Amino acid sequence: MIYPRFLTDGSTIGIPAPSAGIPPKKEPSFDISLENIRKNGYKIQECDGIRNENYPSDSAEKRARDVNNLIKNDDIGIILCATGGDFLVEILPCIDYDAVAKNPKWIQGYSDPTSLLYSITTLCDVATIYGGNAGSFDMNNLHESLKNNLEIWRGNIVKQNSFDKYESTRNDEVDGYNLDAKVEWKAINGDFEAEGRLLGGCFECINDILGTRFDGTKAFIERYKDDGIIWYFDVFAMSAEVVANTLWKMKQMGYFENAKAFIFGRVMFPNEYTITYENAIKRVLGTENVVINADVGHVNPKMTLINGAYGKVVCKDGRGSLEMELK
Repeated sequence: MIYPRFLTDGSTIGIPAPSAGIPPKKEPSFDISLENIRKNGYKIQECDGIRNENYPSDSAEKRARDVNNLIKNDDIGIILCATGGDFLVEILPCIDYDAVAKNPKWIQGYSDPTSLLYSITTLCDVATIYGGNAGSFDMNNLHESLKNNLEIWRGNIVKQNSFDKYESTRNDEVDGYNLDAKVEWKAINGDFEAEGRLLGGCFECINDILGTRFDGTKAFIERYKDDGIIWYFDVFAMSAEVVANTLWKMKQMGYFENAKAFIFGRVMFPNEYTITYENAIKRVLGTENVVINADVGHVNPKMTLINGAYGKVVCKDGRGSLEMELK
C-alpha cells in the first residue's frame, strides 16, 4: 500500500469541485471552514470557478482537469474535495491514474467523492481518506471528530472512539453539530473484534462503479487476502431493499471473500418499506461480524477512515473504536 506524504506547517491544500459547486448562500460557512483550516497552519489553493450554483460544478473535462492539475502540482500537499453532490463518475474516464501512481498524494472527501477515492485506492494501491469535505470545518469550536481528521493529516493516526451523541436533526442556530441523540453501535450478530484492510465509502457511489473499469476491488482483495478486508458502508438514502440487493450483488461478485467485518454508518435519509436495514443486512451477511449505526458517513459526527490502511475495529456493549496502522 502506498501512503502519500503527510502535511507539515505551511503545506498547501488544493480544493477542486469534482461534484457540486459552492453556491453563494453557502459561501459564508464555506469561508469559515477554510479559515479554520488556515488557522491550523495550512495554505489554501482553490481551483478557478468552483464557487457557483452549477450542479455539477462544471463540465466533466474541467472538473477532471482541476483534479489532474492538483495531482501533478508538487506544491500541493493534499487534495480536499469542496463538497459532495452527484455525477462525479463522469470525470473518472478523464482522471490521469498514471499520474496518481507516479505522484501519490492524499485525496480526501466523502459522499460523491467516494467514486474517485475508491477507484484510486483499488486501481493504484494508493491510500485515500474518507473524511470531511472542504466545507465540513465550519464551526467556531471544532468537534473532536474534526480535530482527529486534522491530526491524521499530519500523520498522527489517532485511535478513534465512538462518540457520545450524534446529530439526528440539523439546527442551523447551533454552532457546530446539534448533538441530540445517543450513539449506540449495534453489533447485530454479537460483539466482536476484527482486523483487516479498510475499504469503503458512500454505498450508492460504490454501487455506481461496481464492475466497471474503475472498480479494482477483485485485484485489491486478492492483493491483501492475507490481511482480509474490513468493509465500511455509508448509506445516504438507499432503501433497505436496494441495500440488500446491492450486498447480494457484491457477494456474488466475490467481493466479500476474506471479509473480516462490515461497518454500516447511520443512514441520513432512511427508507424502509418492506424490510428494516438491519434485516436487509442480515439477509445477505448472515452471521458475519456486522455493526450498524456506527460513526461513519453523512450523519455527524463521523470518524476519519483511510482506505487501504490496516485497521482494528472493536465493537462491545454499544461502543466502538477504530485503530489504523499504515503498513
